[in-house]
Order: sequence, then C-alpha cells, then structure tokens
Amino acid sequence: MRDENFAVDSTWISKWEPENEEFWKSSGSRLAWVTLAITTLNLTMAFMAWFLVSALVVRLPQIGFQFSSNQLFWLAAMPGLAGGTLRLVHMFLTPMLGTKKVVALSTLSLLLPLVGWFYAVQDLSTPYWMLLTLAFLAGLGGGNFSSFMPSTSLFFPKRLQGTALAIQAGIGNFGVSIVQFVTPWIIGFALLGGASFLGESQVLSKGGVESKVYLQNAAAVMIPLVVVFGISAWIFLKSVPIKANFAQQFDIFNSRHTWSMTSLYIMTFGAFSGLAATFPLLIKQIYGGFEGAPDPLAWAFWGPLVGSAARVAAGPLSDKFGGARVTHWAALGMLLSTLWVTTLTHPNGLDSFPMFVTGMLVLFFFAGVGNASTFKQMPMLFDPRQAGGVIGFTGAIAAYGPFIFGMLFASSFAAYKSATPVFYALAAFFAFNLLLNWWMYARRGALNPC
Repeated sequence: MRDENFAVDSTWISKWEPENEEFWKSSGSRLAWVTLAITTLNLTMAFMAWFLVSALVVRLPQIGFQFSSNQLFWLAAMPGLAGGTLRLVHMFLTPMLGTKKVVALSTLSLLLPLVGWFYAVQDLSTPYWMLLTLAFLAGLGGGNFSSFMPSTSLFFPKRLQGTALAIQAGIGNFGVSIVQFVTPWIIGFALLGGASFLGESQVLSKGGVESKVYLQNAAAVMIPLVVVFGISAWIFLKSVPIKANFAQQFDIFNSRHTWSMTSLYIMTFGAFSGLAATFPLLIKQIYGGFEGAPDPLAWAFWGPLVGSAARVAAGPLSDKFGGARVTHWAALGMLLSTLWVTTLTHPNGLDSFPMFVTGMLVLFFFAGVGNASTFKQMPMLFDPRQAGGVIGFTGAIAAYGPFIFGMLFASSFAAYKSATPVFYALAAFFAFNLLLNWWMYARRGALNPC
C-alpha cells in the first residue's frame, strides 16, 4: 500500500505526522479512524473475556459447585490481579512490536481462557485451583488495554485524542455490560440446534426451582468472534514509526505527572472496573437474603453500561472544556454518590434496593466521565511516545481494581458482615484525588493546566 504522503510495508508505516494538517486531511485521518474501529472491536472482545468470570461466578453454586462466599470473591477478583499485572507488560509492547502484531496476537490469546471455561463449567469435579487459574487467564483480556490505548494515542493529533481514546475505551468498556447482559440469556438454551455438539446441559437450582442451563455457551459464543477479529487485525492494521526499546520507556517514571495521573486513573477506572466485577456479588450479599431477592445479573450489567456510555460522551466534552475541569466534576460526583451509597448498605428489606442501584449507577456514571477526562489530560502533559507509556502504566495499575475491590469486599463482609467500610474508604480516596487534581491541574493559576 502506497500513496504520495506515506509508504508502508506489511507492518510499519514509514511516515506519520498527525499534527500536520495537510497530512492528516489527505492520508492520516482515514487510516487513523480505520485503525480505531478495528482496534476497538478487538478491545471490546478483550473486556468481554476479562469480565466473563464476573458473569459466571454467581451461577457456579447454583449448578452444584461448592464454594464459600470468600472463594467466590477470589474468583471474581483473580482476573483483576492478572489484568493489572499483564498490563505492566503490555505498556511496553506497542513501541517495540507495533500495533499490528500486538493487537492481533493479544486478541488470539483470549482463546486460552475461553476454551478453558467452556470445558470447566461442564464438569463439577473441576478443582478450585483450576478455576482460579482460568480466572487468572481471563486477565489476558484486561492486559490488552495497556497496549491498545497507547497505540491509538499515537494515531491521532492531540486535539482529537480525548475523543478517540474515549470512543475506544468507552466502546471497549461496553464489553463488560455485554457479557453480563448476554450471559443470563445465552445460557438458557442449546446452541446450534442441540446440546451434544457444544456439551450437555447443567441443572440450575434457584429458590427451590430447577431448570436446564448451558453455562458453557457464555464462552462458546465469543470464540469465533475472537478468531475473526484477531485475524482481521493481522490483515488490516499497520504500525506507526514511533519506536523505543524496553529501557528507553522508563523515562516516564521521572515525572511527577505520571504518579498524579496514576492516582486519578485509579480513582476513575479502578473504581469502574472494581465495582463492575463485584457488583453482582454485592447485590447478592446485601439483598440476596430477602424473600423475592433480585437476580444480580438482571441488574449488574447496568453499571458498566452507564459508565461506558458516559466515557464515550465525555471524550468530546474533555476536548472542548479541558480534561482537568471535567475530572474535577467527575471526582466530586464520585465522592457524593459514594457517600449516598453508604446509607443503603444496611437494608431492612427490598424497599431500598431501587435506591441502592440508582446510587451505584450514579457512581458508575461519574467514574465513566472521569475515565475519559483523565485520558485527555495525559496526552497534554507528555510527548506522544511518553503519553502512550503513561496511558499504558496508569491503565495497568488501575486494572488491579477488580482484584483490590474483590479482596476489600471479601474482607469487609468477613469482618463486619457489611460493605459499608469499603465505601467509606473509597469516599476518602476520592476526596484526596479531588484535591490533587484541583491543585495540580484544574485551579486557576495551576502550573500545568490540562
């Protein structure tokens, strides 16, 4: 593929100047938006694989697996531990290997946890350690974010990075709500006209009522999509000529902005991902003991859905008004909604359940807004290659959200029989970040307004 502005081989583009308006209009824009579309589809599959366990874990006891609530929280938390750890690897990959190889091969690696869960849920003798291993492998999907997003930041001019990154991350985040919404439906019938082709059914017992389910379907429907999207990435994607070896990329850790933005992104995406992974179990633990208790998966998907939509919408707003100003209001909203939720975690019945869900959705909304605005701030504070590294690093640390939240809630329920202490701790952390962002970036006269 060649044109008058830039030449490419099978992987690397020889020239890339997105800040050059003529180059952008004549050649760069089209390739950037095509790359964004393909990478976003792959990122959506990554999030679906990453949060598959959160959709399955509440069903495992209902089909006969004998696990304690603490073991279930560990299963829900394990993909977060893996996702954060693998993101620390992925943050270095794009400048070393390029967009094409990273996106294609990372997507195809999702076949490992998907095929594993497909078989594991069909066998009640599957040991707990094996399920923990498969939950960890689901974190492969979480790792992809820290190479996919830096790649996208390299393709777009600074004036559009807030929008482009919000579109990619926001639509990618929809993968969380998709898997939590689709799973209860897709497990209810045999795929491809019969149970024998994709395995036999399991007996689900809930409230004394038994029904047939096919829990393996949740993984089965993703497998062909992963294959198609991964191969498409290998065929159609290219890589921009911004390269750095492993050692060169450590220069981002010399900047105080790396650490402040990490804290801000832990507040936003750490809370989004952590609550998305634990929301089903929170509903079960807080409201599951009442007669006529709600099905957690009938409600839990709304949280990540609202947060993802807010992230997409907040991208253009951040480009227009500035990331720091939008982050300021997002942090304030997260603080107030968290304090609201603390008043709803000791229910006497189901009457307060609608308000609990509403409070959580408001929290998800402001977390989604902050996810977009923080990713507008980073490209304004660093040059393109460093900005990609900071995006990858902050995403890596914040991806521990599902693991940290899972452990916090498990410990809180074990010690206090309540989630309230965790929400009080979150409120304190959000208040700290509200002041941090205001002082460094949002206040009048800040040294680095962004």
